[in-house]
Amino acid sequence: MAEHNDLGNAGEELACKHLRKKGYEILKTNWHFGKDEVDIIAQKDDMIVFIEVKTRSSRFFGEPYVFVTKKKQRFLQRAADAYFDRYDCKLEGRFDVISIVINGNESSVEHIERAFYPVI
Repeated sequence: MAEHNDLGNAGEELACKHLRKKGYEILKTNWHFGKDEVDIIAQKDDMIVFIEVKTRSSRFFGEPYVFVTKKKQRFLQRAADAYFDRYDCKLEGRFDVISIVINGNESSVEHIERAFYPVI
């Protein structure tokens, strides 16, 4: 497996640990709808949370969360709509981003709740 995939997988594991500590229940990881993917789908209270995890080895090019483009946001929204339809879910939803930097043995996790709002 490519090194960037290993880094991404490590970031998603850290994100799941972070979410569990904050009281989230992890419902799905790497959930696909066609070509669209949601890294983590979690629930906290009466909210379904669709989470994009961005992991980098440094901040040289900026914080990882800045790489969640408008195009990626549209893909996440489309996948979220499909998730609600498929599971006939009546809860509210939101979009979060977890920004992770892993450099050697050090890591940082930044959880941005309500990172963006769906385009109607």
